[in-house]
Amino acid sequence: MLTKTILATGAAAGILMLATPLAFAQTTQTTTTGTTAATTATANVAVKIACVGTAVNAREAALGTAITAHASAESAAYAARATALSAAYKEATLKEANTKTKTAWSAFNASMKSAQKAWKTAQKAAWATYRTAAVACKAPVGTSDSNNSDSEISGR
Repeated sequence: MLTKTILATGAAAGILMLATPLAFAQTTQTTTTGTTAATTATANVAVKIACVGTAVNAREAALGTAITAHASAESAAYAARATALSAAYKEATLKEANTKTKTAWSAFNASMKSAQKAWKTAQKAAWATYRTAAVACKAPVGTSDSNNSDSEISGR
């Protein structure tokens, strides 16, 4: 009887020893596939975040160009006003001086209003283009920096 028990135990141990590598091979294969899927998902998220980064770079470049144009327009308005006021105060009569002064300020205000309108139009266009591009990236929620858009200058 002892011999039968030893043989049965030996057979069972042999079967377990043969089955163990198969079990580990299946576990390793599943783990490798799971790791590959996780790595692919992480890489996919990274690509989507980079896509939003590209959209942000385009937005910032457009805003930079627009604010430079805005500053130039304002600077030109101030220079034109200075020239016009200088000419106004060289007039011989009060009536002529006042007329040219009012004209200088009117032209200045119109130029500043135009500069502000151009800035606002360019700013809205840059943000709209960005939002469209960012949505197309299908990035995870919270990837955008749109919550900070209120901190931009208003264009006065």
